[in-house]
Amino acid sequence: MENRLKELHHGLELDRTSCERFTANQFRVLLTAAACILFQTLQAQRLLKLAAWVERSVRRIVLHLPTSSPWLSTWRQLAVAVGAAPA
Repeated sequence: MENRLKELHHGLELDRTSCERFTANQFRVLLTAAACILFQTLQAQRLLKLAAWVERSVRRIVLHLPTSSPWLSTWRQLAVAVGAAPA
């Protein structure tokens, strides 16, 4: 349990409460915890294991997927659906 709390604290910046209102900070913590639970559930079901090279700049994040990765076209469709520029 303590390792999970460390993951939330350090990895997901759960302690970051930069808003002035308590409800805004509480909502941020709630969304972070929900995202962590969803991610762990997907990992446990082996639905989310993908090797990728992440290139990050000031304006964008680019994920370079291997050409032989499973469901490559599905990942691309998903990326475009959430606002990525088509490759």
